[in-house]
Amino acid sequence: MKRILLSSVVCLSLACFGLAQQGPADAPATKADVERYLEACHVHDMITQTMKAMSAPLHQMIHDELAKDQDKLPPDFEARMNKILDDMLQNMPWDEMFQAMIPAYEKHFTKGDMDALTAFYTSPVGQKILHELPAVTAESMQTMMPIMRKYMDDMTSRIQSEMAQMLKQSEKDRATATRQN
Repeated sequence: MKRILLSSVVCLSLACFGLAQQGPADAPATKADVERYLEACHVHDMITQTMKAMSAPLHQMIHDELAKDQDKLPPDFEARMNKILDDMLQNMPWDEMFQAMIPAYEKHFTKGDMDALTAFYTSPVGQKILHELPAVTAESMQTMMPIMRKYMDDMTSRIQSEMAQMLKQSEKDRATATRQN
């Protein structure tokens, strides 16, 4: 009887312990899970292709911005700015940045999530998304640039207007303070 009771307690304890543990899919993602996912997404290749695709619209943006001051700048200024931009994009510390973002993936995703994402991105549709995304990004950037430029111009005008009003008010306040003293 004691053996049956002891066996029952041991079995019940093990069952409770088993229920309290997370299943493998619910376990937090590990660094290896995240790295496997990033590798499945061809993140290095994707970033390289995206940077190449974004380079042309960014060069165009530089060209457009410099056009209004072109007569004030040296003749090779645009080429120098483009070289700086290209160097910046090529020398970005991507590996270091990827390592820095792994803890965020570990925090927000489970092992099951990472397994599902990895499975998706290794599927034909996932691979198509990865293949087409740089071109989609470049085309999107190109169509968004005029909208972004207009928004930035509007914001610049608004900020300049606000600053002018604040400066006028500040001058009035100083003049009033000077007369009162």
